[in-house]
Amino acid sequence: MNEPVTTIDTQFSDPDATATSWEETRRVLETAELFWIVTVRANGRPHVTPLVAVWLDGALHFCTGDTEQKAINLQRNPHVILAVGSIQWNAGLDVVVEGDAVQVTDENMLKRLAEVWTTKWDGRWQYEVRNGAFRGEEVTVPVFSVTPTRIFAFAEGPCFGQTRHQF
Repeated sequence: MNEPVTTIDTQFSDPDATATSWEETRRVLETAELFWIVTVRANGRPHVTPLVAVWLDGALHFCTGDTEQKAINLQRNPHVILAVGSIQWNAGLDVVVEGDAVQVTDENMLKRLAEVWTTKWDGRWQYEVRNGAFRGEEVTVPVFSVTPTRIFAFAEGPCFGQTRHQF
């Protein structure tokens, strides 16, 4: 992944705010345990739900049951937003990732991702790779990758700043 062009939006930032570095933004993506994903339903309405995701090789990766609403939505429209952040007003960093979700079927990549899931959550998430997907308890679990097109980082007080990382 190439380094993004990073800029601060002075229109939506405090006068003394500085751009959030790509390193800090990436650290949030690497360490976050829970994301919110927004997909688009067939009727054009948004669908939002929490999920776990991992950052690997410059992309966010998530999995979902093949009959879940987000998987159904992705069959029609790959556009997604993944968001993570604090629930505090005066501290923290919120990060919003925009991109398209692409199903991962390469068995070697899936094995690498299964290892990352296992490591990140101390063995609580164990996946077997079979037929181009994760295999859960009697279910097929498709895996998706989102390579960001742009990422927004919203620094919360006391000095609020809105940073854009454009790829």
